[in-house]
Amino acid sequence: MSSTFVTLAEVLECRGGPLLEDEVWSLLLGTAESLVDVSYKGTVILLMYLLMYIISPTSLLLSATGTLAFKNCTLSDEACTFTAPEMLQGLSHSNLSVFYQMLVYSLGMTLYWSVDYHLPQNQPVQLSDHLNSLLLSMCEDLAHRRVNLNSILESCESQHKASLLPPPNRVIGQLVEDVFHKNVPLRILLGCHGM
Repeated sequence: MSSTFVTLAEVLECRGGPLLEDEVWSLLLGTAESLVDVSYKGTVILLMYLLMYIISPTSLLLSATGTLAFKNCTLSDEACTFTAPEMLQGLSHSNLSVFYQMLVYSLGMTLYWSVDYHLPQNQPVQLSDHLNSLLLSMCEDLAHRRVNLNSILESCESQHKASLLPPPNRVIGQLVEDVFHKNVPLRILLGCHGM
Protein backbone atom coordinates (compact mmCIF):
# COMPACT_ATOMS: atom_id res chain seq x y z
CA MET A 1 0.00 0.00 0.00
CA SER A 2 2.98 2.35 0.49
CA SER A 3 3.25 3.13 -3.22
CA THR A 4 -0.49 3.40 -3.79
CA PHE A 5 -1.87 6.81 -4.66
CA VAL A 6 -5.40 8.17 -4.56
CA THR A 7 -6.58 11.42 -6.07
CA LEU A 8 -7.87 14.34 -4.04
CA ALA A 9 -11.20 13.81 -5.81
CA GLU A 10 -11.32 10.22 -4.49
CA VAL A 11 -10.60 11.43 -0.95
CA LEU A 12 -13.48 13.91 -1.13
CA GLU A 13 -15.83 11.42 -2.79
CA CYS A 14 -15.10 8.84 -0.11
CA ARG A 15 -15.62 11.41 2.63
CA GLY A 16 -18.74 12.86 1.03
CA GLY A 17 -17.83 16.33 2.23
CA PRO A 18 -15.21 19.07 2.19
CA LEU A 19 -11.70 19.13 3.60
CA LEU A 20 -11.21 20.71 7.01
CA GLU A 21 -9.08 23.83 7.34
CA ASP A 22 -6.11 22.02 8.95
CA GLU A 23 -6.16 19.49 6.10
CA VAL A 24 -6.11 22.31 3.54
CA TRP A 25 -3.13 23.93 5.28
CA SER A 26 -1.31 20.58 5.19
CA LEU A 27 -2.08 19.95 1.52
CA LEU A 28 -1.08 23.50 0.66
CA LEU A 29 2.21 23.22 2.56
CA GLY A 30 3.03 19.81 1.07
CA THR A 31 2.22 20.93 -2.47
CA ALA A 32 4.07 24.24 -2.12
CA GLU A 33 7.14 22.39 -0.81
CA SER A 34 7.00 20.00 -3.77
CA LEU A 35 6.63 22.79 -6.32
CA VAL A 36 9.36 24.95 -4.77
CA ASP A 37 11.66 21.92 -4.75
CA VAL A 38 10.94 21.35 -8.45
CA SER A 39 11.46 25.05 -9.19
CA TYR A 40 14.98 24.93 -7.69
CA LYS A 41 15.77 22.02 -10.00
CA GLY A 42 14.08 23.86 -12.91
CA THR A 43 15.58 22.67 -16.14
CA VAL A 44 14.11 23.27 -19.58
CA ILE A 45 13.21 19.57 -19.94
CA LEU A 46 11.53 19.56 -16.55
CA LEU A 47 9.62 22.71 -17.47
CA MET A 48 8.42 21.21 -20.74
CA TYR A 49 7.34 18.07 -18.91
CA LEU A 50 5.47 19.95 -16.20
CA LEU A 51 3.71 22.25 -18.67
CA MET A 52 1.36 19.36 -19.38
CA TYR A 53 0.03 19.63 -15.84
CA ILE A 54 -2.92 21.45 -14.47
CA ILE A 55 -3.36 20.84 -10.78
CA SER A 56 -6.89 19.62 -10.26
CA PRO A 57 -8.71 17.28 -7.86
CA THR A 58 -8.13 14.43 -10.33
CA SER A 59 -4.45 15.19 -10.95
CA LEU A 60 -3.28 15.79 -7.36
CA LEU A 61 -2.18 12.38 -6.07
CA LEU A 62 -1.78 11.52 -2.38
CA SER A 63 0.01 8.46 -1.03
CA ALA A 64 -0.36 6.54 2.22
CA THR A 65 3.26 7.46 3.00
CA GLY A 66 2.27 11.13 2.95
CA THR A 67 3.89 12.10 -0.33
CA LEU A 68 2.30 14.00 -3.18
CA ALA A 69 2.58 13.56 -6.91
CA PHE A 70 0.96 15.01 -9.99
CA LYS A 71 -0.41 13.24 -13.00
CA ASN A 72 -1.10 14.53 -16.46
CA CYS A 73 -4.33 16.49 -16.64
CA THR A 74 -5.42 17.27 -20.16
CA LEU A 75 -7.24 20.48 -20.94
CA SER A 76 -10.80 19.14 -20.82
CA ASP A 77 -14.04 20.90 -19.94
CA GLU A 78 -13.70 19.63 -16.36
CA ALA A 79 -10.08 20.81 -16.06
CA CYS A 80 -10.92 24.29 -17.41
CA THR A 81 -12.32 25.17 -13.98
CA PHE A 82 -8.82 24.78 -12.53
CA THR A 83 -6.86 26.23 -15.45
CA ALA A 84 -5.27 29.67 -15.24
CA PRO A 85 -6.98 32.24 -17.50
CA GLU A 86 -3.74 32.97 -19.36
CA MET A 87 -3.40 29.31 -20.31
CA LEU A 88 -6.99 29.21 -21.59
CA GLN A 89 -6.27 32.35 -23.63
CA GLY A 90 -3.24 30.66 -25.18
CA LEU A 91 -0.77 33.22 -23.86
CA SER A 92 2.90 32.34 -23.94
CA HIS A 93 4.17 30.50 -20.89
CA SER A 94 7.80 29.91 -21.74
CA ASN A 95 8.98 31.75 -18.63
CA LEU A 96 9.39 29.67 -15.44
CA SER A 97 7.84 32.31 -13.18
CA VAL A 98 4.76 32.55 -15.43
CA PHE A 99 4.49 28.77 -15.46
CA TYR A 100 4.59 28.60 -11.65
CA GLN A 101 1.97 31.36 -11.41
CA MET A 102 -0.32 29.17 -13.53
CA LEU A 103 0.26 26.27 -11.13
CA VAL A 104 -0.47 28.58 -8.18
CA TYR A 105 -3.81 29.44 -9.79
CA SER A 106 -4.80 25.83 -10.42
CA LEU A 107 -3.71 24.77 -6.92
CA GLY A 108 -5.72 27.60 -5.37
CA MET A 109 -8.81 26.69 -7.38
CA THR A 110 -8.39 23.01 -6.51
CA LEU A 111 -8.13 23.68 -2.78
CA TYR A 112 -11.04 26.12 -2.85
CA TRP A 113 -13.10 23.46 -4.62
CA SER A 114 -12.12 20.97 -1.90
CA VAL A 115 -13.45 23.19 0.92
CA ASP A 116 -16.70 23.77 -0.98
CA TYR A 117 -17.19 20.10 -1.92
CA HIS A 118 -20.85 19.05 -1.46
CA LEU A 119 -21.72 22.01 0.76
CA PRO A 120 -25.37 23.03 0.53
CA GLN A 121 -25.82 26.01 -1.78
CA ASN A 122 -26.69 28.43 1.03
CA GLN A 123 -23.92 27.30 3.40
CA PRO A 124 -20.76 29.41 3.27
CA VAL A 125 -17.30 27.89 3.16
CA GLN A 126 -15.85 27.59 6.67
CA LEU A 127 -12.35 29.07 6.51
CA SER A 128 -10.33 31.43 8.66
CA ASP A 129 -9.74 34.86 7.16
CA HIS A 130 -6.05 34.00 6.80
CA LEU A 131 -6.59 30.86 4.71
CA ASN A 132 -9.46 32.38 2.74
CA SER A 133 -7.34 35.42 1.86
CA LEU A 134 -4.40 33.24 0.82
CA LEU A 135 -6.54 31.00 -1.41
CA LEU A 136 -8.22 34.02 -2.99
CA SER A 137 -4.83 35.59 -3.72
CA MET A 138 -3.82 32.35 -5.44
CA CYS A 139 -6.95 32.48 -7.62
CA GLU A 140 -6.46 36.01 -8.96
CA ASP A 141 -7.34 36.21 -12.66
CA LEU A 142 -4.31 38.41 -13.36
CA ALA A 143 -1.08 36.44 -12.95
CA HIS A 144 0.96 39.42 -11.71
CA ARG A 145 -1.50 39.85 -8.81
CA ARG A 146 -1.21 36.24 -7.62
CA VAL A 147 0.85 35.35 -4.60
CA ASN A 148 4.07 33.48 -5.49
CA LEU A 149 5.14 30.02 -4.35
CA ASN A 150 7.72 31.24 -1.83
CA SER A 151 5.13 33.49 -0.14
CA ILE A 152 2.67 30.60 0.00
CA LEU A 153 5.34 28.39 1.55
CA GLU A 154 6.20 31.05 4.16
CA SER A 155 2.52 31.52 5.08
CA CYS A 156 2.01 27.78 5.43
CA GLU A 157 5.12 27.30 7.55
CA SER A 158 4.06 30.16 9.85
CA GLN A 159 0.56 28.73 10.21
CA HIS A 160 1.88 25.25 10.97
CA LYS A 161 4.20 26.59 13.69
CA ALA A 162 1.63 28.96 15.20
CA SER A 163 -1.17 26.37 15.24
CA LEU A 164 1.01 23.38 16.10
CA LEU A 165 -0.41 21.46 13.14
CA PRO A 166 0.87 17.93 12.43
CA PRO A 167 3.37 17.55 9.57
CA PRO A 168 1.77 17.47 6.11
CA ASN A 169 2.91 13.90 5.43
CA ARG A 170 0.97 12.65 8.46
CA VAL A 171 -2.24 14.45 7.41
CA ILE A 172 -1.89 13.34 3.78
CA GLY A 173 -1.25 9.76 4.85
CA GLN A 174 -4.35 9.83 7.07
CA LEU A 175 -6.52 11.12 4.22
CA VAL A 176 -5.37 8.18 2.10
CA GLU A 177 -5.81 5.67 4.94
CA ASP A 178 -9.40 6.89 5.39
CA VAL A 179 -10.09 6.07 1.73
CA PHE A 180 -8.60 2.59 2.07
CA HIS A 181 -10.45 1.81 5.30
CA LYS A 182 -13.77 2.93 3.91
CA ASN A 183 -13.26 0.91 0.72
CA VAL A 184 -11.97 -2.30 2.36
CA PRO A 185 -15.31 -4.19 2.13
CA LEU A 186 -15.63 -3.28 -1.55
CA ARG A 187 -12.06 -4.42 -2.31
CA ILE A 188 -12.69 -7.74 -0.51
CA LEU A 189 -15.95 -8.32 -2.40
CA LEU A 190 -14.24 -7.60 -5.71
CA GLY A 191 -11.29 -9.81 -4.85
CA CYS A 192 -8.84 -6.92 -5.10
CA HIS A 193 -5.89 -7.45 -2.80
CA GLY A 194 -3.75 -4.46 -3.75
CA MET A 195 -4.87 -1.23 -5.21
